[in-house]
Amino acid sequence: MTPTADATIAALRATHDELAEVVRNLTDQQLLAHSGALEWTVAHVLSHLGSGAEIGRATLRAAMEGGDGLPDGFNQSVWDRWNAMSPREQADGFLASDAELVSVFEGLSSEQRESAQVNVGFLPMPLPLSSYAGMRLNEASAHSWDVRVAFDKAAAIDQRTARLVIDHFASGLGFLLGFTGKADQVAEPARVALGDLDHVLTITDSVALVPRGADSDVTATFVSSADAVARLLSGRLTARHTPESVAVTGNVTLDELRRVFPGY
Repeated sequence: MTPTADATIAALRATHDELAEVVRNLTDQQLLAHSGALEWTVAHVLSHLGSGAEIGRATLRAAMEGGDGLPDGFNQSVWDRWNAMSPREQADGFLASDAELVSVFEGLSSEQRESAQVNVGFLPMPLPLSSYAGMRLNEASAHSWDVRVAFDKAAAIDQRTARLVIDHFASGLGFLLGFTGKADQVAEPARVALGDLDHVLTITDSVALVPRGADSDVTATFVSSADAVARLLSGRLTARHTPESVAVTGNVTLDELRRVFPGY
């Protein structure tokens, strides 16, 4: 199913609210804790999300005004400013910046949600609004987990949000798997069934999610929840954070799948 802008924007709101509730209560010491993202503290993750939200707002507004995108050096100037903040400033800045981005999405009219095209700068063609929102949802849900898992080992991506992210990867954001997936990390081509999802993960000379066809086409099975699949695709299904219910059978192993998706 092709994800809609409405569903994606609603998931962005839910993802923001869930993380904001945690962040508001963090102490200065907790902001320095190791997050689920390698080599990043909790504050680093919040800075990344907050600066990304600022860039996202500017990108959205340029698209709504019919502009060609952001000027050269804009992104770096935003990152430099956020990197210079204290951990507390990064946390407080995230709360305000991400809330504002979600509000901008929510304020788009039905016509804008349906027809707007967004120039993200690194692609040859602009993205439909639904895919642009999906790109932010993928990032927000993964990094929300990075923060929450620092204080809750059972943290997970909400199942509805995880399914929506996976649907985006199977449609307008399929190109991202081509960037992040490392198809050469498996010994042979594989078609991996993903729990009860309607998609199959194909690993050949590239990586993709395709509609699930006949079971006879499947060479392996990944028994898991949508949360585990979404975290696998973003490199966050490490041995330390893999639910006991996850199992892989067939011509690939879980370790191989982890190497296909090293994360970001």
